[in-house]
Amino acid sequence: MTAWQTLGCLGAVAVGIIAGTLIPGAGDLSGLLVTPVLVLLLFTTFASIPLAGAARAFGRPRFALTVLGLNFLVVPVVVAGIHLAVPLPGPVVVPVLIVLLTPCIDYVIVFTGLAGGSADRLLALTPVLMIAQILLLPVWLRIILGEDATAAITPGPFLWALVVFIIVPLLAAALLQVAAVRSAGAVRVLAGATAAMMPLMLLTLALVAAAEVAVVVPHLSDLGPAALAFIVFAVAMTGIGWLLGRASLPEAGERRALIFSGVTRNSLVMLPLVRAVDRDGLGTAAVVTQTLIELVTMVALVWLVPRIVPRTAMSENR
Repeated sequence: MTAWQTLGCLGAVAVGIIAGTLIPGAGDLSGLLVTPVLVLLLFTTFASIPLAGAARAFGRPRFALTVLGLNFLVVPVVVAGIHLAVPLPGPVVVPVLIVLLTPCIDYVIVFTGLAGGSADRLLALTPVLMIAQILLLPVWLRIILGEDATAAITPGPFLWALVVFIIVPLLAAALLQVAAVRSAGAVRVLAGATAAMMPLMLLTLALVAAAEVAVVVPHLSDLGPAALAFIVFAVAMTGIGWLLGRASLPEAGERRALIFSGVTRNSLVMLPLVRAVDRDGLGTAAVVTQTLIELVTMVALVWLVPRIVPRTAMSENR
């Protein structure tokens, strides 16, 4: 994702807001289209991930374990602290936690590369990150929220969303990648799916914005605490990722990748799960808010990270 693509994401949200506000029926139509477009987006996202290379992720065991430890041990502690410190309105608590507990698996790779980080090593870890977050998300929600997690997440819709939006597209992408080993046609389909990911992301952002603007505008004050939580998280994880990388990783590229992995969240992939537990639209609006904050944060980090983790870092502490 280049700077122009980042502006495109912000522009897509703006177009959606304008359409949902000024065009009668646009919000309702967008709400109907969000589900099929999201399924396509997630399929193309998973298709672009080298799923067969998951085992190669541990070719750099120190880097792999540091990234996994940061995302699945350190991040939950930070999220629990934010949950205690920032008073979130009831309808957005679970959606905010779902987003913050799940590391990004798609455009984090490109932003890492733009900042001179080890994007290839982070890319090799994406299948592991995807599987781990699916397995560990319910565990950490239960630990942080206790009985409230059970009450907030109705198993039926949540499991339906998990199957339809995550498992089915993931399996379809895996089968396509297997077929591409021997079929030229599958290779072309795979290339087309990868090329379609960015347009589908823009379309998804526009549709979600159009569908949710009617909910967001009357409840902007309710989204303020969620926005604060997202900003605090980004600042905290930038510092923690920098400290952990300095203490445990010898190479500057890996340290840069670690920071991006800790900060960037899986908002669009988790959006269907949020919608499954979202009773009044505020949770979905909170996810859109997180996406906007994160895009601005990523642009800032592309400039900042190379300055706080210079190339000479690879010789530090060694």
